[in-house]
Amino acid sequence: MTQMHEDQVVVGEADVRRLLRAQAPRWADLPVRAVDDFGTDHALFRLGADLVARMPIRPGGGTQAVWEAEWLPRLQPDLPLRLSVPMLLGEPDEDYPLRWSVHPWLPGRAPTREELDTPEHASRLAGFIRALQRCPAGGAGLTGSRGLPLQGEQGEDRDRLTRAALSRIGDLVDSGAAEAVWQDGVDAPPWSGPGVWFHGDLQPGNVLLEDGRLGAVLDWGCPGVGDPACELAVAWNTFGPGPRADLRAELDVDEDTWRRGRAWAVSVAAMEVDYYRLSVPAFRDRSVRAIEQVLAGA
Repeated sequence: MTQMHEDQVVVGEADVRRLLRAQAPRWADLPVRAVDDFGTDHALFRLGADLVARMPIRPGGGTQAVWEAEWLPRLQPDLPLRLSVPMLLGEPDEDYPLRWSVHPWLPGRAPTREELDTPEHASRLAGFIRALQRCPAGGAGLTGSRGLPLQGEQGEDRDRLTRAALSRIGDLVDSGAAEAVWQDGVDAPPWSGPGVWFHGDLQPGNVLLEDGRLGAVLDWGCPGVGDPACELAVAWNTFGPGPRADLRAELDVDEDTWRRGRAWAVSVAAMEVDYYRLSVPAFRDRSVRAIEQVLAGA
């Protein structure tokens, strides 16, 4: 697996087999095979034909497994797309330090951005976002900084990190124009309604197409309840002008929320460009494109 993080936790097929033997013997005899596709926070291992083990690769990454085990079963009944609801929440051992999980291997495949960039997919994703926002939020909170206000004390860290990232990637994007978009979002009136659910990282790598239709949403790495503007980053990291306009119309996004959404898109993309510019060029390039889409103005 690509080395993406200086503190990356190394995990292999032998670790998965050992943990299964100790904690899930009913699956211990299944073939274990590393999955070539990867994200930023997990290594994936197929368990036979129907299961996948998700093994965090960053210190502290086991908190996602705990969150998904608690909340995905509650959210799934109210959502129109499938979630990969955990079947097992695993414990660390002396050789692997993090909580881990086993999930069903859902049908479908990860799409390209070009495949998703259609009115049909924009409409179906908007339906998922609307349904998620209607889910009961009692007892839920934030798992990170997404969904927090961009203004005031709560927004100080995000503001500092965004501007610092933009200052380092000026050779790849128009950082001055991007910083102006960020400032416009900070200047926009804050969200005044109740906090609503958001996934926090909707993008082509975290959804599946099944028979040509959007069928599942995966990898809840930074969800929570807060300002829905952070969910709008998908409008620029996935869609071009036409489907983007369709998404906005179906979600009935007001101008102030859209301004904050553009700022979130810039912030998330700038940090990814800065962090992955050498280690994972594909992640860098997709985020450069997201900033370019924001700056194109549509």
